[in-house]
Amino acid sequence: MGHLPVIISDLALILIVASITTLIFKYLKQPVVLGYIVAGMIVGPLMSMLPTVQDTSNVQIWADIGVLFLLFALGLEFSFKKLIAVGKTGIITACVEVFSLLIIGYIVGMLLGWGHMNSIFLGAMLSMSSTTIIIKAFEDLNIKRKKFTGLVFGALVVEDLLAIVMMVLLSTLAVSAEFSGWDMLTAVFKLIFFLALWFIAGVYLIPSLLQKTRKHLNDETLLVVSVGLCLSMVVLAVKVGFSSALGAFIMGSILAETIEAVRIEKLIKPLKDLFGAVFFVSVGMMVDIKVLADYVWPIIILIFVVLILKMMASTFGMMLSGQSLKVSVQSGFS
Repeated sequence: MGHLPVIISDLALILIVASITTLIFKYLKQPVVLGYIVAGMIVGPLMSMLPTVQDTSNVQIWADIGVLFLLFALGLEFSFKKLIAVGKTGIITACVEVFSLLIIGYIVGMLLGWGHMNSIFLGAMLSMSSTTIIIKAFEDLNIKRKKFTGLVFGALVVEDLLAIVMMVLLSTLAVSAEFSGWDMLTAVFKLIFFLALWFIAGVYLIPSLLQKTRKHLNDETLLVVSVGLCLSMVVLAVKVGFSSALGAFIMGSILAETIEAVRIEKLIKPLKDLFGAVFFVSVGMMVDIKVLADYVWPIIILIFVVLILKMMASTFGMMLSGQSLKVSVQSGFS
């Protein structure tokens, strides 16, 4: 009898359980992403009495690929020109939200007795948003075409860029207890280089390349070219010191400027849905009830901070950038 790789049986379990839970959540008219997370809790170590995933490292690799395709697909819907259009709003909103939550998180951490360093890191974590979860929720609720969602995506991109600088500062602070001006300067230069590359490739190089080779690009070839470009930008982003997800998003936004953007989006959707499902299931697999029980009150306090104060900071940032009260509140609740 032939040997079946563990990854095959794990994927079979994940996809079968996920299909059942998502059907239930669809019936209940709830976001499908919640069904994936519940599926992860069922197949993860939490439910030891049920069949569980045997090799979580393999699943994590598939989940990482899922993040890349989710951000790549988002980039395809959010071109470089659209980013520029919401630039002012995105920058103001992201800065207000990030710096407000940094301060609030630090204060909450100190009140909980976590010390200066842990409180700083808590503030940094609270100031960041989960782009992939928000994307999926918007998609499930069929509101991705609303005006406020574009503004939210713009703010999320700026948050990701701020996170790069923040990680440099915090990693330096954690090691040496002081900020390194050289590391900060290096991070800024890398960011400028990457943004310049983004602009040149997005406006001149890749659109021109696809225009000249269009007659040779059937669906199969276009898919291979698109995924190859996406992963190449991912590798470059990681080499420069940025996140792989940011690289995938940037290549998506570059391809969004090309004449093949609609075809690429259609071709990439099945990959995004499949690998994205594995990613959201992997999020559910990380839930640990014991940890939740041990830190129930700090968790309740932090949930309040995220749900109420983060919403208020985001709403205020949108209003400060000149958006209407309705759009600002919609964005804040996102």
